[in-house]
Amino acid sequence: MTASVLKQQPALAQLPKNYLITLDDISAITLSGEEQASYLQGQVTCDVQQLTANNLINGAHCDAKGKVYSVFRLFKRQDALWLLQPKATLAASLAALQKFGVFAKVSINEQQNHQCYALIGQQAGDILKSQFAQVPDSMTPVVHCDNTTLIYISQLNKIARYLIIDNTKQLTQLIQKISLPIYPQSVWNLHEILAGFPLLNQSAIGEYVPQMLNVQAINGISFTKGCYLGQETVARMQYLGRNKRALFILSGNTDINISLDDVIEQQLGKNWRSAGKLLSFYQADNGDLYLQAVLANNIEGKLRLRTANEVSIELTLIDLPYSLSQE
Repeated sequence: MTASVLKQQPALAQLPKNYLITLDDISAITLSGEEQASYLQGQVTCDVQQLTANNLINGAHCDAKGKVYSVFRLFKRQDALWLLQPKATLAASLAALQKFGVFAKVSINEQQNHQCYALIGQQAGDILKSQFAQVPDSMTPVVHCDNTTLIYISQLNKIARYLIIDNTKQLTQLIQKISLPIYPQSVWNLHEILAGFPLLNQSAIGEYVPQMLNVQAINGISFTKGCYLGQETVARMQYLGRNKRALFILSGNTDINISLDDVIEQQLGKNWRSAGKLLSFYQADNGDLYLQAVLANNIEGKLRLRTANEVSIELTLIDLPYSLSQE
């Protein structure tokens, strides 16, 4: 019997000490074959050569103009490279990788027959220790226990996040053993928003260079690895200081439903002007609202901000959990 998923959209303060999230909207592109690493090295912003069986690397996949198809977490699993990412960006990234992959000894596909859950909480590590001989941590973020892959995601506010990946049958049995409340994908999106990890929707594909999404701030760009698709644009943004936008976190409260087609406005004098585009959001049942938006990178925290479609929704900037400084 499959455990049921709660339908609530809880406020951050209402989440229990420990819980699971079913990641139904996350999948992965897998690369296998003799030239899997060398091929991927020429396609993405991160240094694939630094990948081992037990580390995790953030990165972005760009087109030839340096515009982002996807932002992913890269790791090894069963002799394959996995680019874990939202399903919203997977099709475009997969098609681009397969297009050039015909010239290399590599097989590129969407992963099949696997599921992914997140385990989050103050005792999440101890809960995993009751089930596995080894648990990942900040020094060894990826471990493999038989067929199960466990991934440690860096802590935020002293709350650890783990990913659990396995085939559907084994993972279903494990989730029943752990026996914790299970929340929907939207709660994972809340954590990604607060961590400043970019969540691209389909309309954002091909719109931004990596620095506009703070990919450099999450250590997802190597500026020393050599050539890759879109590198010229990414390097120009870094060394010539031409990037004028960045990803920011905003919060508010409203009982009005918002949508991804909304934009953010800022008040300038007596007028309101467009400030940037919405990337993703989480709206709790009590009205608490958290958003990711790409805005001018010199935006001031004291500015009044709102959504364009619903002008009554006032927004406040939240401090990013990392620095945007290039020094």
